[in-house]
Amino acid sequence: MLVTLDIPEELALRLTPLKDQLPQILELGLRELSASSQTGFAGIAEVLEFLAKLPAPEEILALRPSETLRSQITALLDKNRSKGLTPNEELAWEQYQYLEHLVRITKAKAYIKLKAG
Repeated sequence: MLVTLDIPEELALRLTPLKDQLPQILELGLRELSASSQTGFAGIAEVLEFLAKLPAPEEILALRPSETLRSQITALLDKNRSKGLTPNEELAWEQYQYLEHLVRITKAKAYIKLKAG
């Protein structure tokens, strides 16, 4: 299928060398756009993107959830206490719990690395 887009010249210049990769770029962009609209993903993505940068052990130990992530977790906790969670909210809660598990493991390994070094 042929698609014609009207885009700013600056963007066109950046995309020209990547023209063979445009389908992949669009697919990844659509995935990110879709994921960012899902409840809770933005906070989780922040943590995963931070860890993907392979930060120093000190940076890992200093990692704290963003205000956005804390607010999302607090809202789920409050709702669970008052009226219960929907299946989608339960899934989001499970994702937060798993993320916390991964961060704890990462922090433990960072601590060990600091003590050994």
